[in-house]
Amino acid sequence: MSHSKRKHLVFTVKDRCRVCYTCVRECPVKAIRIENGQAEVMNERCIGCGNCTIVCSQGAKVFLQTADDMKLMLDNTENVVAIVAPSFPAEFPEIDDYKKFVGMVRTLGFSRVCEVAFGADMVAREYKKLHETNSSQGSISSDCPAIVFYIEHYHPDLVDDLAKIASPMVAMTRIVRKKYGSETRVVFIGPCIAKKAESDEIDEAITFRELRKIFKENNIRADRVAATDFDPPHAGKGAIFPVSRGLLQTANISEDLLNENVIVASGRINFREAVREFESEVHERHHLELLCCRGCIMGPGMTKRGSRYSRRSEVSQFVRQRLQEIDQEQWKRDVEEFSTLDYSQTFEVQERRHPMPSESEIEEVLRSIGKFEEKDHLNCGACGYDTCYEHAVAIVQGLAETEMCLPFSIEKLHSSIADLNDSNLKLASTQQALKKSEKLASMGQLSAGIAHELNNPLGVITMYSNIVKDEIDADNPLREDLDLIVEQAARCKKIVGGLLNFARKNQVNLTETNMIDFVRTSFLSIMKPENISIEFKNKIKNPFANIDNDQMMQVLTNLEKNGVEAMPAGGKLTISLADDIDNIFVSITDEGTGISKENMEHIYTPFFTTKAIGKGTGLGLPLVYGIVKMHKGKIDITTNTDPQAGQTGTTFRIELPRV
Repeated sequence: MSHSKRKHLVFTVKDRCRVCYTCVRECPVKAIRIENGQAEVMNERCIGCGNCTIVCSQGAKVFLQTADDMKLMLDNTENVVAIVAPSFPAEFPEIDDYKKFVGMVRTLGFSRVCEVAFGADMVAREYKKLHETNSSQGSISSDCPAIVFYIEHYHPDLVDDLAKIASPMVAMTRIVRKKYGSETRVVFIGPCIAKKAESDEIDEAITFRELRKIFKENNIRADRVAATDFDPPHAGKGAIFPVSRGLLQTANISEDLLNENVIVASGRINFREAVREFESEVHERHHLELLCCRGCIMGPGMTKRGSRYSRRSEVSQFVRQRLQEIDQEQWKRDVEEFSTLDYSQTFEVQERRHPMPSESEIEEVLRSIGKFEEKDHLNCGACGYDTCYEHAVAIVQGLAETEMCLPFSIEKLHSSIADLNDSNLKLASTQQALKKSEKLASMGQLSAGIAHELNNPLGVITMYSNIVKDEIDADNPLREDLDLIVEQAARCKKIVGGLLNFARKNQVNLTETNMIDFVRTSFLSIMKPENISIEFKNKIKNPFANIDNDQMMQVLTNLEKNGVEAMPAGGKLTISLADDIDNIFVSITDEGTGISKENMEHIYTPFFTTKAIGKGTGLGLPLVYGIVKMHKGKIDITTNTDPQAGQTGTTFRIELPRV
């Protein structure tokens, strides 16, 4: 049966796939497509080796189940013969008498149960003839269907080098039909998934795993069946066929290390290397005995029981027993009887290779996963491909994804975490600023209300105090009291004005101003002791900005005055001026004691001050804040109170838009 016309041999249970790429790593032909993290088997590229079903720990890769089709055949057909692969002792070691096993199979409804091993005997004779007549040109064994599919799909130039010999399964099918009638239906039972798609000559094929499940479902046990032998013809040394080098031993072909005429290779890595070497040989080729698995005893159709060596031991023990029991003369007569059968097999090219992408496409993909130089190619194999280059090729071919590269994904994750941390810090800062802004806005509304309510009575007090003051004599002792009332009323009015500024009720009158000259002018109003110096750092390129000169002068003088007062022991006051295209930046730094953490929360709160009573009203910084906000600017503070952490002091940074 043509492999390309058969249903999927292997497919994915997507709910179980855990994005581990183990199946990609184990697939000898990379017949796995990764899409959105899901590993899907591509039937058109699959060779049916079943490696993925063995290594998938989650059971996400499953093979085609044909047991129900076999049961239907048994229910509707009288003459159905089971042919059993010689690896059965490795699957059923708990059955100490092979005849009990034969009885269990026969109980399912088969008319006869025969040994594929006799087919192996006949096939081995054909291989011996081939080796004797074609010793120099070499050949590739064709008894493993996965190997045949591999050659047909991925090394089509070697199809003619495949031995034109049928597999033991096909050979035994022909033998059974000659002996028991051409209408006989044949079911193969063995360890191989690829056998399900090998040939049209077989009617159905199931694996030992499926057979074990059927035994369990029907409660068929060795102690409940009659022991019966296999139906003839009985096998000879062909029973050793399923182990590595079994073909050579069955055919009595020697592995001559001096001549090196025969090379044996099994397993997904070894058989590919052997094929590549065979392809590269020009003058003289070796004969290749290839098995896709590490011997049929390790096939995917077997349960995961026992090591390779214990399974090999079970098969060897069975073969020794059979060779002791076999009627050699009858075996020779059977061999002679069926030697006239045609055991040939033809193969055809079924190209499955993807075209190789261009180097520019590959390089582009490599750069997209952070592989800019040769040293970036870690070739760790985490993606399932042996090299970063092969992974890039698979991405271009649509078989893989960039996220499969573990180092790249980890680096990308670290970058994302770093970006997320930065975003969280910015968000926390913004949230803090928003809370502070909401708090100040609420206080501003309160301040505006208080100022509005106080303005009228203060005006009345000032007006009537001045009237009374004008009406009394200059030497009246009450005049001093009235002067105090007028003075304090004026002070109250000034405080109310500060509250209004904090509440942003004033308007700004913007004027284009040279900020260099403006900052220098602000120094003139500062009263500083001799132990304090002032340094002006000018890094501005375009000094012009639109500001309200009067109000912004209050900002600078307030901050500069605070900076001087924060350094009673002396120090340096630094004023820096910088800009970019859209903004002016003013920084005022003192070398004072810094602002404590508990005071930072209240720094813009009206009437909050750390100065002595009578030294400040607590409206200076709220006023600064209000004026900067009226200019649509920003103000930020950094402070240090710990000498061990560096220079103590405070820096106010003001950002003002040019317009």
